[in-house]
Amino acid sequence: MNPNVFEIDLTHEEARRRAEVVTALGPDWDPIAVLREEDAAYALLYSGLDAAQRETYAMLVSAGVLPPRETGHAAD
Repeated sequence: MNPNVFEIDLTHEEARRRAEVVTALGPDWDPIAVLREEDAAYALLYSGLDAAQRETYAMLVSAGVLPPRETGHAAD
């Protein structure tokens, strides 16, 4: 064993951090509603594009810059 190796297990800290995040979100936080709202915002953002904008959008999706719009999201 190398005496110069320094290791820290952050499992406990990560669990504590996640618990603090959930606590900060509060009891009224509804993750399904948040996903639905996010999906609606995404749909609105890319609605009403003209032909050139749709072409640019398709190019960005094919290049992997934007995710493809698919049905069957968890928010659907």
